[in-house]
Amino acid sequence: MNRWLLLLLAWGGLLFLSACRPATPAPAEPATTPPTTPSPTPPGDGVANADVLHVKAVQAAGGTWTFHVTVRHPDSGWEDYADGWDVLAPDGIVLKPDPASPFTRLLLHPHENEQPFTRSQSGIAIPPDVTQVRVRAHDLADGYGGREVVVDLTTASGPDFELVREP
Repeated sequence: MNRWLLLLLAWGGLLFLSACRPATPAPAEPATTPPTTPSPTPPGDGVANADVLHVKAVQAAGGTWTFHVTVRHPDSGWEDYADGWDVLAPDGIVLKPDPASPFTRLLLHPHENEQPFTRSQSGIAIPPDVTQVRVRAHDLADGYGGREVVVDLTTASGPDFELVREP
């Protein structure tokens, strides 16, 4: 019995000592961790260069739209990349399926090795009286100001866009 008591005391002592040692600090997040929410656009070099190259707009039978937008931007990492694109009505209202999103389509990471790239967003409601929308891209470092594409919703195609209406 004495032996069991010594073993129990030794085990308890080890537990006590391990609980008393200082906690190891958590490792710092790697420098490549993206921000969890977009922050306001900081001033960059003043040359916004997230360009919209092509737009394919598809209207579903239910009336909502899916936009496939091709963007080119010289992404250089988490500090400077194309972080979103918008579809705008003629009055400047951003049309987006998620009102809480900062953009029609939020882009969550850099595309350094994929240029240009195409990303899609469905569920975009465009009012029936709107016959034209504008598509623009956003650059995390420099904001808006790159090349935009105007989409005429009354014609099947035009400069840098195509339109499809599903039956």
